[in-house]
Amino acid sequence: MSLEILINNDIKSAMFEKNKEKLNALRAIKAALLIEKTGKDVSAGEIPESVELKVLQKLVKQRAEAAAIYREKGRPELADEEEYQAKIIQAYLPEQIDEKEVEAVIRQIIDKVGATNMKDMGRVMGMATKQLAGKADNRIVSKIVRDLLNN
Repeated sequence: MSLEILINNDIKSAMFEKNKEKLNALRAIKAALLIEKTGKDVSAGEIPESVELKVLQKLVKQRAEAAAIYREKGRPELADEEEYQAKIIQAYLPEQIDEKEVEAVIRQIIDKVGATNMKDMGRVMGMATKQLAGKADNRIVSKIVRDLLNN
């Protein structure tokens, strides 16, 4: 089942439950996917899973940043709402792997590419981001690649 169909079904159930916060988060996902679908040349109206994952990650990141700003400005009720929406959106993302697993994958990539120094970081990052798409945050991947190539 595609993410779009799943979101539409969940929107219907959230409407029946009268859960406004969940409904807002689901509608935000639907809107972002619709924007992505109309903005790009999407064959047969289907968005590739990798693009869906990027959209969901972007939405989670936006919610986290907004929550941090709300907390900083003394608006905990709005921060809680943003964090709740982020949690709902996060449920549609694949399980995140921990740093040790990311490091193991990156070590394999470094061995495969034959990377020895920072000049090879672009090739390693290219393969790592494709292989770990949706499973790990790119900032963590970048940090680990940098650490491994510097040593």
